[in-house]
Amino acid sequence: MITINYGKDWVKTTYDTLAASDMNMYLKKDISVSLKPNLVVERPASEGATTHPEVLEGIIQYLIDYGIKDIKIIENAACGHSTKQAFRACGYEALNKKYGVALKDLKDDKFISLKHENIDFQISETALNSDFLISVPVLKAHSQTKLTCCMKNLKGCMPQSEMRRFHALGLHKPIAGLNVLLKVNYCVVDGICGDLSFEEGGTPVEANRVIAGQNPLLVDSYCALLIGHNPDDIGYLAYGKKYGVGEYFSQKTKVIELNTEQKPKCRIKSDRIADKYRSFIDEREACSVCYAALIFALHKKGGIVKGKRICIGQGFKGKSADCLGIGNCTCGFKNYVKGCPPNAVDIIKMLG
Repeated sequence: MITINYGKDWVKTTYDTLAASDMNMYLKKDISVSLKPNLVVERPASEGATTHPEVLEGIIQYLIDYGIKDIKIIENAACGHSTKQAFRACGYEALNKKYGVALKDLKDDKFISLKHENIDFQISETALNSDFLISVPVLKAHSQTKLTCCMKNLKGCMPQSEMRRFHALGLHKPIAGLNVLLKVNYCVVDGICGDLSFEEGGTPVEANRVIAGQNPLLVDSYCALLIGHNPDDIGYLAYGKKYGVGEYFSQKTKVIELNTEQKPKCRIKSDRIADKYRSFIDEREACSVCYAALIFALHKKGGIVKGKRICIGQGFKGKSADCLGIGNCTCGFKNYVKGCPPNAVDIIKMLG
């Protein structure tokens, strides 16, 4: 079952989405609930990269009205970014003051070692010990995986060193494995104005919708279709189905839509900005934040100088090449942009 609601009063829209959903079937009053938003960077939600605090507020109000008292917000921002600063920049400190919900920076958490399909994982003890884990991602595109939503949102329940290692492992299989080991109990997707070009925002697309459902694979496959992707074309969704995380959205899936008169006038699709630049880029095990900075720089510059090749990723450590390198992993190159991750401004300067 998937519930979709449209509207510009985002707190009410979220609350009403949950009231119409089947979430109450899985709740008990004496449980602890952890809300896992996407605060990948220290930017306000209006830029399309982070979860709106109003969506969290709608969930919190619904849980409090249900009778649940033990509620916390948990997150670990992307590599090179501060969770505490993200809480501040994204307006989450106001939720702490208004409702008394704890803000837990998982960077300071303990991590438990688990294994799936011969891959070792370090997973937040707080997330694992929560009675009820709610994934609250932004529906947005990703420069490497095409989609980032419920399943990929769990990467924030690991230490930042693990986030980097996931890229070296190819992202898709470990993301699916993480969702086997760390169970999401419900999903509430912020579909208000996610960036449908790449994950760090900057080109938001207004849609004013909230999507909810119990199974992360079901919800993610539905969201993939919304922005123009076949679920099987997104590796971690295909692995998730193989591993038994859930099933894809289909014509048999029950869908409840509210306030359809406020539905966007046209189907929103990714414009695949990242795809425009792939022919210039030699990417080997690159981290998302580094890759996103490069895509942002290329997009801002309006393209690349003809004949210039760009190398990026952990696969270039200890190597040299006669081309432009992006990030500290390419420090052996004659010309490279420093940083882990580098900033887009420095990349633009190097591109000339």
